[in-house]
Amino acid sequence: MKVLKFGGTSVGTVESLRNVKMIIDSLSEPAIVVVSALGGLTDRLIATARAAADSSENIDAEMCAMRRRHEDIILQLVPEEKQCEVSAIVSDLLSQLENIYRGVSLIGDLPEKTLDQIVSFGERMSSVIVTNILQNAEHHDSLEFIKTEKWFNRNIADRQFTDRLIREEYPLPLKRTCVMGGFISRDRDTGEITNLGRGGSDYTAALVAAALDADSLEIWTDVDGFMTADPRIIPDARIIPDMSYIESMELCSFGAKVIYPPTIYPVFHKNIPIKILNTFHPTAAGTRIKEFASGTLPRGVRGVSSVKNTSIVTVVGNLADNVAEINSRTYNAMARNGISIFLVSQPDSDEKFSVAMAESETEKALRILRDEFAPELQSGQVASVEPSHNLAIVAVVGEAIHSESGLGARLTNTLQREGIEVRAVSDGASDTTIAIVVDNANVENSLKLVHEACFPQSSNKCLKHSHYGNKERKI
Repeated sequence: MKVLKFGGTSVGTVESLRNVKMIIDSLSEPAIVVVSALGGLTDRLIATARAAADSSENIDAEMCAMRRRHEDIILQLVPEEKQCEVSAIVSDLLSQLENIYRGVSLIGDLPEKTLDQIVSFGERMSSVIVTNILQNAEHHDSLEFIKTEKWFNRNIADRQFTDRLIREEYPLPLKRTCVMGGFISRDRDTGEITNLGRGGSDYTAALVAAALDADSLEIWTDVDGFMTADPRIIPDARIIPDMSYIESMELCSFGAKVIYPPTIYPVFHKNIPIKILNTFHPTAAGTRIKEFASGTLPRGVRGVSSVKNTSIVTVVGNLADNVAEINSRTYNAMARNGISIFLVSQPDSDEKFSVAMAESETEKALRILRDEFAPELQSGQVASVEPSHNLAIVAVVGEAIHSESGLGARLTNTLQREGIEVRAVSDGASDTTIAIVVDNANVENSLKLVHEACFPQSSNKCLKHSHYGNKERKI
């Protein structure tokens, strides 16, 4: 049994949904299908909600557009004998949504829990439609068995409870293909609608695959797989046929938008392979993610990725005697406050310790760290906690990357010879990643230079596999 997830672009149009139907109907055995909302709908739901709170949006016009879009798909793809039933279900959901919007408009406020309820309608409608497009499929309501708990003001999956409910929901062997919405969930304690965050449909699919010990997890999207770099920047970037879980996690964390990074963790622990496949090019081989990459390419660089709009916060002082404590307190303080750290950089001098994060988190991180080290700042042991803005990270990823001795230094020298200032380097903190910090303005040129150095056109010295995108790193 396998689990297939189809993203918003895969279920966004009549034509793409025809591809989805073809892919699923061609399976040799029943599967579990996880779907996102129609492409772009979640953004539209959020924008309309915020506009309603400001009383600046014509709700009637927006609701009419949503009704028309869903109805068009129903009329063109759902068998005639089912159309009335499906239309009635979708119409009822849209009426509920409209009532919520009007309530938001009346009170002029948009509480987080109301927004969570609003965005849930996308997956609730798409999953019903996809179920009825398919042959002999049944619908399952994700809200009944994907449960979350609060963790540092965030909703995270309650893995143990959710695993049990998934196994109860899907007794094996499956008799029919089952369709469910991704992303959406309920709080285990309050019963309120929650979600797993943007990209959460990938994670939903991984939770289901892990709970049921699936043979594989297929992520169907609009790209042929991971690539050695973002092809929009590097036209000669190559598809990566296979890669390890660790490599894919690092590439996703440092910018590859192919899949949502947390997706990898549940299946990693069960050693369930992930396949990245293209809904619009279903015959392409894609990328296979498993415990170990192909034995034919046992070492070197898999890919290069980048994260723009980052910043560095640097702790400066006499750190030689307690750098480990400084590190630990920094990690813990950031984690308690929900701030993801992209990288850590510590020069040999033991006088500086730097962490990188999203630019949007900088002011919060400064407050947290200045509060954390207030006694040291007062005593003079820590001289300052200061930010550097408008930065980007270029990451080079590969298992056993450090088997190429001095690669980090060579790449740094390559950039400096081209007049690009290297603001920080994290080389050795990770077995799989070398991260180089440059100015935002230099990120694309840096990516090109680093990719060329790792994947020369006339040489097979470096590993020919890798990634594509732009996201976030966690420690």
